[in-house]
Amino acid sequence: MGEATGALICDGVRSGEAISMVRPLGSAEGWSPFDVSAELPMVNPTGDSQLCGAEETGSASTSVEAVGDDPIIDNDQKVDAFWGCIASYYNENRPPSTPNRIANVIQSHWHNTIQKKVYRFNANYNSVYSAYRSGHSDENILRLAYEKYCEENNGFQIRKLTADTDCSMTPPGEDKLEKQTNEDKTDDQDLERKMKKEQKAKLKEEKKLKAAQKAEAAKLQAQRSSDGSKKNERKQRKKDIEEENPEDFIDPATPDGQKKKLSRQMAKQYNPNAVEKSWYSWWEASNFFVADASSSKPPFVIVLPPPNVTGALHIGHGLTAAIQDTIIRWRRMSGYNVLWVPGMDHAGIATQNVRVSSHQPLFVAILDETKPLKQSLEWNVKQIYEVVVEKKLMRECKLTRHDIGRERFVSEVWKWKNEYGGTILNQERRLGASLDWSRECFTMDDARSKAVTEAFVKLYKEGLIYSFLWVLVPLMPGPILRDHRLVNWDCSLRTAISDIEVDHEEIKEETFRKVPGYEHEVQFGVLTSFAYPLEGGMGDIVVATTRVETMLGDTAIAVHSKDKRYSHLHGKSAVHPFNGRKLPIICDDILVDPEFGTGAVKITPAHDPNDFEVGKRHNLAFINIFTDEGKINSNGGADFEGMPRFAARVAVIEALKSKGLYRGAQKNEMKLGICSRSNDVVEPMIKPQWFVDCKSMGKLALDAVLSDNNKKIEIIPHQYEQEWKRWLENIRDWCISRQLWWGHRIPAWYVILEDDQLKDVGSYNDHWVVGRNEQEALIEANNLFSGKKFEIVQDPDVLDTWFSSGLFPLSVLGWPDVTPDFKAFYPTSLLETGHDILFFWVARMVMLGMQLGGDVPFRKVYLHPMIRDAHGQKMSKSKGNVIDPLEVINGISLEGLHKRLEASNLDRSELENAKMDQAKDFQNGIPECGADALRFALVSYTAQSDKINLDVLRVIGYRQWCNKLWNAIRFAMMKLGDDYVPPQKLDVKSMPPVCQWILSVLNNAVARTITSFESYKFSDATTAVYSWWQFQLCDVFIEAIKPFFTDSKYESAKEASRHTLWICLDTGLRLLHPFMPFVTEELWQRLPLEEGSSRKESIMISEYPSFIEAWSNEKIENDMDIVNGAVRKLRSLRPQSDKNERYPAFALCRGPDIANIMKTYDFEIVTLASVSSLKVITENDMAPPGCAVDVVDENLSVYLQLQGTLDPEAEREKLRKRREDSQKYFPPFPFFISSILFMFIVLAFSSSNLLLFASPIPNGSGRKHDLLSQEMNSSGYKEKAPPSIQEEQMKKLTAYLEELKIIDQAEQDLERRIHQQK
Repeated sequence: MGEATGALICDGVRSGEAISMVRPLGSAEGWSPFDVSAELPMVNPTGDSQLCGAEETGSASTSVEAVGDDPIIDNDQKVDAFWGCIASYYNENRPPSTPNRIANVIQSHWHNTIQKKVYRFNANYNSVYSAYRSGHSDENILRLAYEKYCEENNGFQIRKLTADTDCSMTPPGEDKLEKQTNEDKTDDQDLERKMKKEQKAKLKEEKKLKAAQKAEAAKLQAQRSSDGSKKNERKQRKKDIEEENPEDFIDPATPDGQKKKLSRQMAKQYNPNAVEKSWYSWWEASNFFVADASSSKPPFVIVLPPPNVTGALHIGHGLTAAIQDTIIRWRRMSGYNVLWVPGMDHAGIATQNVRVSSHQPLFVAILDETKPLKQSLEWNVKQIYEVVVEKKLMRECKLTRHDIGRERFVSEVWKWKNEYGGTILNQERRLGASLDWSRECFTMDDARSKAVTEAFVKLYKEGLIYSFLWVLVPLMPGPILRDHRLVNWDCSLRTAISDIEVDHEEIKEETFRKVPGYEHEVQFGVLTSFAYPLEGGMGDIVVATTRVETMLGDTAIAVHSKDKRYSHLHGKSAVHPFNGRKLPIICDDILVDPEFGTGAVKITPAHDPNDFEVGKRHNLAFINIFTDEGKINSNGGADFEGMPRFAARVAVIEALKSKGLYRGAQKNEMKLGICSRSNDVVEPMIKPQWFVDCKSMGKLALDAVLSDNNKKIEIIPHQYEQEWKRWLENIRDWCISRQLWWGHRIPAWYVILEDDQLKDVGSYNDHWVVGRNEQEALIEANNLFSGKKFEIVQDPDVLDTWFSSGLFPLSVLGWPDVTPDFKAFYPTSLLETGHDILFFWVARMVMLGMQLGGDVPFRKVYLHPMIRDAHGQKMSKSKGNVIDPLEVINGISLEGLHKRLEASNLDRSELENAKMDQAKDFQNGIPECGADALRFALVSYTAQSDKINLDVLRVIGYRQWCNKLWNAIRFAMMKLGDDYVPPQKLDVKSMPPVCQWILSVLNNAVARTITSFESYKFSDATTAVYSWWQFQLCDVFIEAIKPFFTDSKYESAKEASRHTLWICLDTGLRLLHPFMPFVTEELWQRLPLEEGSSRKESIMISEYPSFIEAWSNEKIENDMDIVNGAVRKLRSLRPQSDKNERYPAFALCRGPDIANIMKTYDFEIVTLASVSSLKVITENDMAPPGCAVDVVDENLSVYLQLQGTLDPEAEREKLRKRREDSQKYFPPFPFFISSILFMFIVLAFSSSNLLLFASPIPNGSGRKHDLLSQEMNSSGYKEKAPPSIQEEQMKKLTAYLEELKIIDQAEQDLERRIHQQK
């Protein structure tokens, strides 16, 4: 395509306002998008100038048209990409103060295009709208964004359209400014009027909401204490708000790769989009992710499981990235030389059958050369949105890859890969993955290809790679195979596929399903019975099968040796009704169940795994009846040759009926193998393949995990070690060849001798030679066939993708060369992946690593759970419950979710069901959550065994929690002040108790987090961090120290609180950083620096917190546990209708120690519980009247004096429920322990107290005194019940009895007051 020339005209942004426009490339200097000229020159594609004036529409209207010679990408996608570019550029480059007019243009375009449904709603529009809402832009932003987009997209052109021009794609060469009908004009005007109406309504609602918020704020302010200092404070705050400059709260534009420039004032609310921009590019540009092979630090290495080059980010990748980056950031901050290697897998089958998105024209070049064919095609992007390449070629071009040729096909795939592949790695950046991009690799780049070739050659020379033997068995015309292997064959893809690419679909009853290549649905779940005539006129024998077409390849009939029904047929034969082939009747007790069906089983060794084993045991013929395309070949007989296999199924049944051999059909449960790539039914077939002998390597890998004396690998969770054992003890040889063109070509050449009778490749198994290149192969061939004339032909097959993936820990570090990286970083430290590929990938990496690299490839394996939806259902595109992590990060409307479904390959019924499910789960779409919240949620889920039921509401909750963190820092910055300088040392012992407490519990949180990290219990780590931030710092400490900043008499406590607050925030943010890298970096950068500090540039390279002995204070922690318990109980006693009123509180203490604690922490309790006063009373004091009561523990009860606000009936119901709850509680124990404990407890308490028991202890039955009698008759309780359990349960029972006693007293007091009122 030619140079980008054109302009975007945004007409009538507002009535009476100037017109803004994008300057066309090459136009006069000094042009401004805010030029008030009504007309501007525009260069059309032919280079001629013309004048384009804005139409007087009087309403917001923006139309854009794309022109150019690309038949694939239509206008919708170009406009979509253009405005997405504007949004991206806008967010990165908006300056602090510029005119609002461009924002109006963006708003106008955004609303108008959504109304017209011109293109899909996606995250870009959220960005555009956010830009509009911020009200800031640069006059050059559209021009710069346009130029940037043209540069990145080979300069496609955007020209002005009038308001009545169709926005759909106009084929190249046709008039781009063709007028639409008056009806279209009317529709546009209606849409514009509707848009304006909706905008006005929205503004009205916003005003109402603001008014309501102001009224609510005024109400809350009126309810607060009205002392003079607070009034003055409110006045000052109001004055400050009025004097605020909105620009102070907006981050200045930051050039790409530079450290983010922060706003002068923190924004009043957390905005993930604003927070998470710019940081990553700075981290990457600063080389914070890069490992040093010469470093003296201990290495810690993870290799990212290479995602498919064709892939897009899904929630499984999100989980992998979240867990691995959390580990990597923790280790980096802990002083390790961290290496996290990114890479991509070439994904042979997935790429050769890649889903082509609307802007990825893989075969444009090919189609350009077939112009007559090209002109007959209608390239509707929506129709080809997710079409596999080979299918697209056949449907649109009537071509196969074979028609195009291997060299051209592979060349075009490489072009596609270089231009569009690897999108997923860029998406990893959005998640914050701190990968060492300087070491990024691809499984088919030169270094990795060298490693693959070397591995194949080495294994071949060591006798571990072999090709099976073809054997001609003269039972009938044509080649017949024996002593060879079955593979999973995909007839659509025409290749063998691995077991992991086969999905097994449960068929419960007769089912009709679509099969690629068939016009009508195919029947499954039916067992067909038919008879084989016996030799010599002895009658017939009935067999049954779910695949009746395979009877064309039957070579025997098996029965059980002890089945008397067939004992007379041992050694006899049946006769095939269509070809006369004799079928020996054999005895096979391993396969045959005499109780199932007729007890006779047809044997098709070439097309069934079980029959294959029978064929080997009994030396049967292996007859392949299918072509690569799944049609009947000549071995199937002339009557059926050329028929597709499922068409042959019908034909065979009809032929059996005509011969009187059909015996009927019945429903039958079965498992149907479906290729996950093509959705075709997998066919077991014998094909010439290369195999790896896995026996010796499998034994090495097995011992590496399970050996008692030489264990080299730890698998976490440990239960998967048994899965490892099951796989490797029963390992079979590995088929590594695939009949594809995209992949590593097998480095084997077939030697065709001049005097060979058979010239076909593979005719003689001893004619294969292996070499690193053709020259080596020629040398091998000359050595093998010295003095003979020959030619060599390379095997057309490629290697299984898992072969190159299995070498990944070796190849990414430079193997087979001994590179500095290989010496420094092999073996790696950890492999983190899903448990579903434990064998397919993990075991193969271990086998190849030990065989070729001399050691295991990693020391630990962490297997994460598999993600399901919130209802526990497996995520599936057919169900429409797949969650795109970017949609969670950026947010998406329900309409946007629906549009994603509509762009998929779901049929109508599946689509409607999926939409209904989406509407139930995401009624209002998914709000913008940000990467930090998503990461934290995913990591916190890892405790759920082998499955994660992902509920997006949990992610939303963590996004709200981020706002709490944000507000905590805002509070701190206000209280610390602009001139605050943190101290270099702290005298912890002289600080107020609440400061000592928060440092002590912070110390515990640090210790628990590190311990959890080290034991790979990441969910426990998130719990430790979250609990400290939420429940201890925000809920307690920050609330407790607020009064210190409002009264001068607390000056000493205020200073200690400031120091403590700074330490908590600095330590807490570093503690949280591995989980939430973006928000912690932003907040940490705002913290004041220590005096004389040489703080690191970034939080990500700062030191991870460690346990500090001087901070620990167990006594204060215990005291504060009691205080917090009392606070929680007092808060729960407050009336829901009057949360702002302060009431007197009382603490009933049973013992001097508790009383001293209550008196010591009187200030904290009054502050945190929002009570007017706290009075300590003892058991000798009268219970205060008119109080709601609750029990903290056996030594402490609290009262809240509600006076006239106490609702007697509500309080009575509350006490009743509390009694029920108390009586339900008693921890379950084995019967003998509960018996012993009960006897012990009975002896310890008076009979009057025992009367308070209203429900039996578990394992008891009958009335209380019956149970007591039974328990007292038990013996040996002192010997059998551990003292610790006795002591613990004694405390619990004491608290239980005391609570019942308090409830009794409260009920009596309540009844007395009710009686007095009456």
